[in-house]
Amino acid sequence: MAKIVDGAGIDVILVGDSASNVMAGHETTLPITLDQMIYHASSVIRAITRALVVVDLPFGSYQSDPKEALRSAIRIMKESGGHAVKLEGGKEVKESVKRILNAGIPVMGHLGLTPQSIYKFGTYTVRAKEEEEAAALKEDALMLERVGCCALVLEKVPAKLAKEVAESLTIPVIGIGAGGGVDGQVLVTHDMLGMTHEFNPRFLRRYLDMYTEMTSAFEQYSADVKSKDFPNESEQY
Repeated sequence: MAKIVDGAGIDVILVGDSASNVMAGHETTLPITLDQMIYHASSVIRAITRALVVVDLPFGSYQSDPKEALRSAIRIMKESGGHAVKLEGGKEVKESVKRILNAGIPVMGHLGLTPQSIYKFGTYTVRAKEEEEAAALKEDALMLERVGCCALVLEKVPAKLAKEVAESLTIPVIGIGAGGGVDGQVLVTHDMLGMTHEFNPRFLRRYLDMYTEMTSAFEQYSADVKSKDFPNESEQY
């Protein structure tokens, strides 16, 4: 799949911890491990020739202290061949971001709805609708740029706020459920291709209905095998 995405001209491929949901079947992003992220990222790197590949630092691989964050980032860079890492949070991860950047590893920030903190939030609802939280997000965005982040993801925040943040920064701001006033957009591949038919947030545009197409293909295959229609004469040696 990464080869197709790269060949289509997509600028950045994010190897996201959402693989925990869409590939491993977990309810949240929390269970995916650093080893698993390295495996997925390595597969992507082997397939691409031009896109920038950013790899999520998974839950538990950077929150404890900056040294642990750096060790995790180094493993991703050395073992997967990824080009940058992404981690969630603002001021609480400032020292980890600085430690990783000081080692020469590009860092992408992530604010707004941060799925690794889902049990703190209790819901996947839109974040930063209230003035206090919006002000804190703006401060964190400026801080992340100031310490050296190369880009910032804003997830599920009001479009007006996202536009204000994008206009206040010089680094690219990438949105997911953050409106059209940012510099770029990101969607989970399985979602935009319609493989996860039960997931229907407002921000998601489906470009294919692969769930229906794949279901139909498997049903037809099963019927053809049972009826002895497959394989036919031209499909045999």
